[in-house]
Amino acid sequence: MAFPGSDDLNPRARHLLRTLIGRYIRDGEPIGSQTLARCAGLDVSSATIRNILGDLEDLGLLASPHTSAGRVPTAQGYRVFVDSLLQVEPLGDGELRRLREELLPGNAGTRQLLGNAGELLSAMSHFVGVVSAPQRASVPFRRIEFVGLGGDEVLAILVFSDNEVQNRVVRTGKVFDPGELERVANYLNAHFAGLPISQVKRQLLGELRAARDELHLLMSQALELAELSFDERGGESELVMAGQTRLMGVQELADVGRLRDLFETFGRKRDMLQLLDRTLHAEGVRIFIGEETGLAPMGDDMALVAAPYGSAGRVLGVLGVIGPRRMAYDQVIPLVQATAGLLGEAMGPDRS
Repeated sequence: MAFPGSDDLNPRARHLLRTLIGRYIRDGEPIGSQTLARCAGLDVSSATIRNILGDLEDLGLLASPHTSAGRVPTAQGYRVFVDSLLQVEPLGDGELRRLREELLPGNAGTRQLLGNAGELLSAMSHFVGVVSAPQRASVPFRRIEFVGLGGDEVLAILVFSDNEVQNRVVRTGKVFDPGELERVANYLNAHFAGLPISQVKRQLLGELRAARDELHLLMSQALELAELSFDERGGESELVMAGQTRLMGVQELADVGRLRDLFETFGRKRDMLQLLDRTLHAEGVRIFIGEETGLAPMGDDMALVAAPYGSAGRVLGVLGVIGPRRMAYDQVIPLVQATAGLLGEAMGPDRS
């Protein structure tokens, strides 16, 4: 079913819908025609306003929770609101300064940056901050070292360009002596440092086909150890979430069972990452309202405001705010935009 957009509404209906939703976001109470007449600033009678509200309800943009109790926006009403009626201003200087100071405390590593971003999104929105971490396969590696552990076990120590270190124990199926491990590490560091590990294996395989004799042996060993050490088994992005307990104070989520279902959903990392991944290739901010999230436990009364972050033209992950669909979008959208921009800068290729 196709729902109307703002272009299908006359200017008076647009103004009333914008005013009603703005008031409802602020107060959380159904808006009656008399209240709307006072705050809309239109020189029309309450009867005329009631007729317009009835038309908006017939269009599926408003609903009446109880007879004579006023009206509230539906998910479709919020969609029209955020798509074409909402006026968004850039983040204020004070808030931007706070983001810069608390997001980028000195030479922070990736984990600290992501944690800071999630905490700030939560603290400044009063809802849940969520950040998907870059996949290790997409982050350039800086150095690798191999240490024999006895038998066919080798410890691969990977240092990435964002200062993260990973230790991976791999079984090679054969014994490498210390000299072989050192030569392979030196070869990989000399020829491939600065490349994402997903690219190293492809490039090694291509160069191996053209190699001969002793070089062929070295590259074969390098490819074998790289295949194991750069295994993207941990390739699924990590997920950082902050401020889940803030939802306990949200009016729409007062039911304990509802909160439990929601927290269980947050704990399903794969589901949350799949939701965020829908924003990976977006141009700027995307907003998912109610059932648009595709996660049933999120229900019709939740929303996600998300944006991708990245550097040097490369998308690294997604961050955003999860809260009730009755959130102050005019404040959350610029917060998400600014945080994505600053995190992308901090994750740039010139990091030390």
